[in-house]
Amino acid sequence: MSVRTMRRQVLLFISFLCLSSVTGQVSYSIPEEMPKGSFVGDIAQDLGLDVKRLKTGKARIYTGENAEYIDLNKDRGVLLVKERIDREAICAQTAPCALHFQVILENPMEFYSVTVEVTDVNDNAPIFKRGEMKFRISESAVKGTVFVLEPAIDLDVDVNSLQSYVLKPTDNFLLKLQNQADGSKMVEMVLQKPLDRETQDHLSLVLTAVDGGEPQLSGVVQININVLDSNDNAPVFSQKIYKSTLRENSPAGTAVITVSASDLDEGSNGKISYAILNSDDASEMFHINGETGEVKLIGNTDFEKKRQYQIHIQASDDGGLTDSSKVIVEILDTNDNIPAINVMSKSSIVTEDIQPGTVVTIVNIQDPDSGENGKVLCDINKNIPFSVSSTSNNFFSILTESGLDREKASEYNITVTCSDEGVPSLSSSVTLTLQISDVNDNAPVFERSSYEAYIVENNTPGLSIFTVKARDADWNQNARVSYLLEDSSVNGVPVSSYVSVSADSGVIHAVRSFDYEQIKDFQFHVKAQDGGSPPLSSNVTVKIVIQDQNDNPPQVLYPVQTGGSLVAEMVPRSADVGYLVTKVVAVDVDSGQNAWLSYKLQKTTDRALFEVGLQNGEIRTIRQVTDKDAVKQRLTVIVEDNGQPSRSATVILNVAVADSFPEVLSEFTDFPHDKEYNDNLTFYLVLALAVVSFLFITCLVVIISVKIYRWRQSRILYHSNLPVIPYYPPRYSDTLGTGTLQHVYNYEVCRTTDSRKSDCKFGRAGSQNVLIMDPSSTGTMQRMQTEKSILDEPDSPLEVRLM
Repeated sequence: MSVRTMRRQVLLFISFLCLSSVTGQVSYSIPEEMPKGSFVGDIAQDLGLDVKRLKTGKARIYTGENAEYIDLNKDRGVLLVKERIDREAICAQTAPCALHFQVILENPMEFYSVTVEVTDVNDNAPIFKRGEMKFRISESAVKGTVFVLEPAIDLDVDVNSLQSYVLKPTDNFLLKLQNQADGSKMVEMVLQKPLDRETQDHLSLVLTAVDGGEPQLSGVVQININVLDSNDNAPVFSQKIYKSTLRENSPAGTAVITVSASDLDEGSNGKISYAILNSDDASEMFHINGETGEVKLIGNTDFEKKRQYQIHIQASDDGGLTDSSKVIVEILDTNDNIPAINVMSKSSIVTEDIQPGTVVTIVNIQDPDSGENGKVLCDINKNIPFSVSSTSNNFFSILTESGLDREKASEYNITVTCSDEGVPSLSSSVTLTLQISDVNDNAPVFERSSYEAYIVENNTPGLSIFTVKARDADWNQNARVSYLLEDSSVNGVPVSSYVSVSADSGVIHAVRSFDYEQIKDFQFHVKAQDGGSPPLSSNVTVKIVIQDQNDNPPQVLYPVQTGGSLVAEMVPRSADVGYLVTKVVAVDVDSGQNAWLSYKLQKTTDRALFEVGLQNGEIRTIRQVTDKDAVKQRLTVIVEDNGQPSRSATVILNVAVADSFPEVLSEFTDFPHDKEYNDNLTFYLVLALAVVSFLFITCLVVIISVKIYRWRQSRILYHSNLPVIPYYPPRYSDTLGTGTLQHVYNYEVCRTTDSRKSDCKFGRAGSQNVLIMDPSSTGTMQRMQTEKSILDEPDSPLEVRLM
């Protein structure tokens, strides 16, 4: 059985399935040129099939003999692009263009038809088959003549196909489109203005074909037009009278003059021939080239026999049109010999430090003429540091006139010109080349008097900062510049530990990473030294400015955040709008905009009650405080700098809204605290209270003991026979004579939010007059008066004074 027969049977079987088992048909639309693997459609969902059914039914795509452009992904139940689809290759100009195939499943056998329409994209520009179009048009062509142009081809369809043509320039031709029966357009070029070959013998036009796609594509072709000539112009000489001079004794063949006539026509109409019309001796003395118009001498001229010749010349083209002109030739009496210059001795190389007046070249002049025609004077070209002088008969010396400088001129071309005194004078010249060798007489010069460069802090060590450049006007080894870092120190540290310089290139590298907060700028010296012997050098000052980076976050100075300690501010309920609660103070050690700080209220118990100043950090009320406002207010303020990226710090403030301390104490005991911190605080408060109580009891015992001791002493003295001498302790008079203690003692009771953790301290007495009862007790009293609670800070939330 042949392969063709088997194929027919398979097709018949599939056709049978199509007639008996077609259960559905779906259609999709995709643009052409989609990449491989692109999604076409969810075939399982659109046909109402389970993805498992695709696997168990061994689903496959059948396209017959057509190429497979669509692939079935049985795991996902979707159709994907298998190969790149080119709509023009599949359907050419046919529209719409569709791919038809079948999805076949087994057990049971199911058959589905799928149509994928391939829509056109504007991926083909209009093209012309030929790279250019050529036309040959006579300048006598009449207006309205039509020339058919080759149309462009666009493989796209519909709006993406060819839409219009544009012809530029339109000085002589216009574009005309003719609609054809098949829908195509024939392009014609119509002559609108007569051509003139003498004005323009060649025209170059550009025909552009434009499609209607998005983006719009176009193709161009060059139209070259050669304008054919007609004989409408006669030859014209450039001059009516030509004049020329010819020295006597000129050899035969000497060119006298070349006449020129022009004809605006071309080809045979513009081909010109020249002829001499004279019938006298001029026709025997001169000859003209009929094609070039060159007049040459064919005889011997003698000034004493004839001093002038007049030659009549005619120019004619092949069409019979002519023009005439006259040539006047003057014969001149000549000084027959020119001076001959012979270089006797010369130096090809001299050093730039040669002394003025040094002879560099000697020349000898020979002129066979006699009398005035044989006398010769020599001179050299101007604006060079050399002069010429006559040393003896016909000998001339060339010597230096001033100092030489190779940096200004490394070579001199000395042109020696010698002229005789004949009439007219004859002269000759020779050019001598003199090289100037270099001497190390120039030190390197930096491009700037000083340098200033900028580098951002936290740089990578080894980073190239910038380049210093020095130039040496000398040459070769004398101009080879090396760069050295001059020894110096920056803040007591050698500058070599900050920067290094490349000896060859002058590139300055950072040796270390700089910190703007430690050093803002520094300067050093770089020396440029040439390779001469002895070497010459120069220095330049280099200043490096460190630029700040935003590498430091803001630091909050107030309020001080001390772990879990409570910092609170009080706001009376009678506070008006704009009441200043407190001020957040922060600094940033960076500079510039990196240190510009802004304050924002991040979190708050009542956002409608407080606001923070963006620039000054002042926390103020934004409405009237009411009785409904909670006593406890917690504010979180974030401080941000203006760097890129921005850095920030956060501070938490507690604000009490109350008019009395008891209300604050009762409410603030409910503030949440860290358990471990509160336990530690309780311990320290109890310890402090115990110590203060111990000291207080000790002082009382001492005072009572002293009083008892003195009472007993007074009793002993009273019962003794010794005279009684009154005793007044120091500053006793200040006590108003009523006792040994001061009238008033101030006690400061500091309480936290938990009264069990409160502490007491002794304040200063209401009077500065203190009675010292016993020198031994002075230290104890002072300790008692200066003892401070561990929570005794200016920002303590509550302070009560008892009188």
